[in-house]
Amino acid sequence: MGANISQLERDIGSDQFPPNEHYFGLVNFGNTCYSNSVLQALYFCRPFREKVLEYKAKNKRTKETLLSCLADLFYSIATQKKKVGSIAPKKFIARLRKEKEEFDNYMQQDAHEFLNFLINHINEIILAERNQHGKGKGGGNTESPPEPTWVHEIFQGILTSETRCLNCETVSSKDENFFDLQVDVDQNTSITHCLKCFSNTETLCSDNKFKCDNCCSYQEAQKRMRVKKLPMILALHLKRFKYMEQYNRHIKVSHRVVFPLELRLFNTSDDALNPDRLYDLMAVVIHCGSGPNRGHYISIVKSHGFWLLFDDDMVDKIEACTIEDFYGLPTSDIQKSSETGYILFYQSRDCL
Repeated sequence: MGANISQLERDIGSDQFPPNEHYFGLVNFGNTCYSNSVLQALYFCRPFREKVLEYKAKNKRTKETLLSCLADLFYSIATQKKKVGSIAPKKFIARLRKEKEEFDNYMQQDAHEFLNFLINHINEIILAERNQHGKGKGGGNTESPPEPTWVHEIFQGILTSETRCLNCETVSSKDENFFDLQVDVDQNTSITHCLKCFSNTETLCSDNKFKCDNCCSYQEAQKRMRVKKLPMILALHLKRFKYMEQYNRHIKVSHRVVFPLELRLFNTSDDALNPDRLYDLMAVVIHCGSGPNRGHYISIVKSHGFWLLFDDDMVDKIEACTIEDFYGLPTSDIQKSSETGYILFYQSRDCL
């Protein structure tokens, strides 16, 4: 190794450095850590990165969209001559600010809102481009739902809400798609516990009765949400920002929530296709600070068996035990500044 080798390359070791891998930090344009942290997490979700790079290879002359800018950014990282360094995602941020005025300022934004917008927006771009190319191929059944996109294939799961009428015992279920699951957090718990609570049975009674089709009237009922289709990449959003009346604003809930390196879902429905899917933690977007509109976002990612911390343009190798530092605070002082896991990305082991 030469004298001008970076600390990161030294920490990884030249014999250990994965071939064809690049670890590049992203320059912050004043307030764009919310975007940088999510983009790093997504870059290290292999199925997502591969599809974005494939899109870049297939779409040589496309009009500029947020997806084409993302593809250019990923391509630029993947084809760097150096193994490590930093890159300015200028074009991507400029396009993002054009697409959505909420992001067109220098205030701190919510990383989850950005992730949600990005995934949905990319999906819409793919569908729109597919429709353009598909024009003139003859009619067909216009009522059928569109073929799933690669965004669906990677992130989409299905929740089923089961409601049991307590009068006639009839169970009715309704499916809904999700790209991420939003879970409430309690003090000193784990992700498994949060997901269990997510699927707890609630009783619908008094003003909140359920209209049972079988009884043709409003009845008391029990309702629960379970996962019917487990996605390839499971994104979990911990609801760490809560509106508190006494403070008249959103405050951060820094409760300690343990997230394991391996995860199995136990809140699956009886007819789930692959209920035993085992997930590995691939990336975590972390919120540092005491409130939603202040503070900072960083991310940790797993790459080729080791963990890296991305803090805008800085990249460091960390030990796996350091992850525990991001579980949250065991104290009950929820307003304390802390570094806490905010969005977790788990990748299904069967898609490696």
